[in-house]
Amino acid sequence: MSAGVERRPAPVGLGADDAIDPATPRALLPLARALQALNRVLMGIGMVALLAASAVLTSSVVSRYFLKASTDWQDEASVFLLVGATFTCGAFVQSIRGHIGIEAVVGVLPAAANRWRMALVDLFCLAFCAFFAWKSWTLLHEAWVDGQTTSSSWAPPLWIPYGLMSIGMSLLTLQLLVQACAGINRLRAPAQAL
Repeated sequence: MSAGVERRPAPVGLGADDAIDPATPRALLPLARALQALNRVLMGIGMVALLAASAVLTSSVVSRYFLKASTDWQDEASVFLLVGATFTCGAFVQSIRGHIGIEAVVGVLPAAANRWRMALVDLFCLAFCAFFAWKSWTLLHEAWVDGQTTSSSWAPPLWIPYGLMSIGMSLLTLQLLVQACAGINRLRAPAQAL
């Protein structure tokens, strides 16, 4: 590898040739592998949830237009499915760094500065997501204990979306923990060693 060229972490995808970032600390490798496997499963479930939400919304439009039927449950069911897919697939998106980013900064900064930038961004994101996960678990607890439901006539329990949000944010926090530790390892080791 030539000097000044930074090796980017290998993406974690859905294929059999997935790779874990080589800078991941040895103690976190079992967690990284477990997250990788769980992300694959949750992506499949998320895809099914998106298809189900689209089917529910399509049937809602058809039944409202042609049958003039009330569709309270369909709107909330599709929202619950979309919330579940969004939050439970967040760790997968982070694992491949598939979120929206500004690549202009990467091209301007030297490789060492980019390693620092990525490590700091991962640490800030880890702190934010850890707080969000904690708050999600408190909302889940309140919804469960108080028996909270939505205000619609269907009135499904609110612990369902809060539970999905709590699980998703906890997995995202764990994914960020693994990536932040790999980023710190990358700062401590020479770029050529990784």
